[in-house]
Amino acid sequence: MIEILTAAELDRARETGALVGTILQAMKERATVGVNLLDIDRWTKQMIEDAGAVSCYVDYAPSFGRGPFGHYICTAVNDAVLHGLPHDYALRDGDLLTLDLAVTLRGISADAAISFVVGETQAPEDLAMIDATQRALAAGIAAARPNARIGDISRAIGTVLRTAGYPINLEFGGHGIGSTMHQDPHIANDGRPGRGYILRPGLLLAIEPWVMADTDELVTDDDGWTLRSATGARTAHTEHTIAITEKGAEILTLPRA
Repeated sequence: MIEILTAAELDRARETGALVGTILQAMKERATVGVNLLDIDRWTKQMIEDAGAVSCYVDYAPSFGRGPFGHYICTAVNDAVLHGLPHDYALRDGDLLTLDLAVTLRGISADAAISFVVGETQAPEDLAMIDATQRALAAGIAAARPNARIGDISRAIGTVLRTAGYPINLEFGGHGIGSTMHQDPHIANDGRPGRGYILRPGLLLAIEPWVMADTDELVTDDDGWTLRSATGARTAHTEHTIAITEKGAEILTLPRA
């Protein structure tokens, strides 16, 4: 399913996106050394409920997971990169943490992710990997404009990641979003320009470059959800939900000022 939102629905999408960005920023500020991942999940739940929103994750049960997910935010640490299931783990100095969040507010969903290093020990290779995903996201957003194609976004993302020297996994990537979290079209993190769905004003897309330092192969934890690098290498993941407008792409998941 691909949805094209009305002007009124886009206004609601802006509210949802701002909520997602604000919660992620709050959780980043709280994610200090010694904080437990289950506390981050609990704080996220409280902020979602206080806003009158609904988690996209609690009842999420796709074919690839061991569902339902049962938590409010994805917390992926170090070699984990996607679908990190919150568990009893206290953050340590130098941990590379990815927080991925999707909520629905007033019938419209938004999805975003951030990666950052916890504490004072900031390894240059971790910061470089995070920076590469952020630059790839910016390139993908810049390519997202009316009458462009999904392949243009994919190629823009892939060019940045490949130039930075990272292998690219094409199994998981970005996606359409709207009244539900995951919709068509799929947005691979590399591809051929001029191919795929033609972008139209009113379309919402969640664009999400992610990489693993030295592999494109994933393995799944015994929890049935958390995806890790097959080599134990560190990982990074950055995501925004955007709206295609007549003027180009509007980022929806920035925190409120």
